[in-house]
Amino acid sequence: MTDRPDLTNLPSYRQPRRSVFSARRIALMASVVAGLGVAVHGFSPTTSPADLFSSPAHAQVNNEVKKVERPIGFADIVERVKPSVISVKVNIKEKTASNDDGDDSASPFQPGSPMERFFRRFGGPDGFPGQKGGRGRVVQGQGSGFFISADGYAVTNNHVVDGADKVEVTTDDGKTFSAKVIGTDQRTDIALIKVEGSSNFPFAKLADGKPRIGDWVLAVGNPFGLGGTVTAGIVSASGRDIGNGPYDDFIQIDAPVNKGNSGGPAFNTEGEVMGVNTAIYSPSGGSVGIAFSIPANTVKSVVAQLKDKGSVSRGWIGVQIQPVTSDIADSLGMKKAEGALVAEPQKDGPAAKAGIESGDVITTVNGEPVKDARELARTIGGMAPGASVKLNVLHKGQDKVVNLTLGQLPNTVEAKADNDNDNDSGKGASKGTDVPKLGMTVAPANSVAGAGKDGVVVTEVDPKSAAAERGFKEGDVILEVGGKSVSTAGEVRDAINTARTDNKNSVLMRVKSGGQSRFVAVPIAKG
Repeated sequence: MTDRPDLTNLPSYRQPRRSVFSARRIALMASVVAGLGVAVHGFSPTTSPADLFSSPAHAQVNNEVKKVERPIGFADIVERVKPSVISVKVNIKEKTASNDDGDDSASPFQPGSPMERFFRRFGGPDGFPGQKGGRGRVVQGQGSGFFISADGYAVTNNHVVDGADKVEVTTDDGKTFSAKVIGTDQRTDIALIKVEGSSNFPFAKLADGKPRIGDWVLAVGNPFGLGGTVTAGIVSASGRDIGNGPYDDFIQIDAPVNKGNSGGPAFNTEGEVMGVNTAIYSPSGGSVGIAFSIPANTVKSVVAQLKDKGSVSRGWIGVQIQPVTSDIADSLGMKKAEGALVAEPQKDGPAAKAGIESGDVITTVNGEPVKDARELARTIGGMAPGASVKLNVLHKGQDKVVNLTLGQLPNTVEAKADNDNDNDSGKGASKGTDVPKLGMTVAPANSVAGAGKDGVVVTEVDPKSAAAERGFKEGDVILEVGGKSVSTAGEVRDAINTARTDNKNSVLMRVKSGGQSRFVAVPIAKG
């Protein structure tokens, strides 16, 4: 057998070509490996679909690949939080007969109250806690809730348990327990109940921060009595006012919420409760993607007081307030339309005693800016009676600081934070004197029966005038114009002329209407 020649020491023309091929192959392999790395990352269980379409060039910053991880499912979160959610069933003894309009659903709200009007117009997630039936009949209502402590304290809506003779809850594992109502707060629609039978209930944590618009949200509850149901969506808006009262500050979500979801939690992706579902906008009666939740920070403060004393006490300064519109800001010489305008301080209230007057604008509370009238109402209402408060006030064009001690909001008094223009027309008003270019006539109040002694009474309003556009009606009493008290048509004209001389676009009038005062900025023509 012939031995093969030893060629290891001979020069070879193939060696360099192999080296070049190997280098190219290595480069190709490197790019393939890099591509595989992206592909592996792209199909990671914690990556959003958007990452699948990202190239390494777009993902690399300063030679480092930034990994943006997003959950593609909520199963892990749901598994953790769902056991804390309960179904709430109540027995209520009907006390009223059918309404004249044929709708004999029992309502826990006073007829004509803001909450009653809202639920009848928009529909609550579970309607009113009562079904159709005759006088004295025991009916059932249902809703949702969730544990906030291992010893059985749970949160639900006031309108779910209000007036209930018996409350039962069913846990996620199907067990049924009796519960008692510890306390309720109608103004925020929050109720605290206590479930007996265990000291080791799974519970949820109330979130500390505020959700951002666009954050994921999971709604868990008992829609239509079906039991634990999970729906997902996003935070659509915040700070919503749905006409319930001066403390409205709802989170709007688009996670499907239906009848029976009332009192159920809205979770964030951390498994914390960002809000308590309480109402929906529903022309059809079912979910159309607009639901409202009570923010967790509101729930915290209310629940703490309910647990401590069974009721909620709110701070009170004793003022009727209204928003500062752009016209009002212009008439007051303000650069921005912000703060809360004091329409009228209540007699012997903390504000009146501290020297706050009609026409003052409250701009800050303890150094924090006041955006509008509703924010002032919520801020003061969230403080404890007896607390010391420092207010910055714009008084007759000058800034001043007012220190006062908060009183307690009476049960029959709401902090007014609106500018409702409804009023009763004056009776027996005589023909008055025309106010030029405003489209109304006025007469001294002391010349009109029942109008009182102060101000001038509006006796006629041109329906196409600036006064009509601003809501003036017969019977309204104008008390001040441009910060000056008026008692005759001449004084009204003089105040308007002064505003024109000062190059104002509008003049501010304090008007008494239906027993309440408000400020109205009326545009004035030049010349």
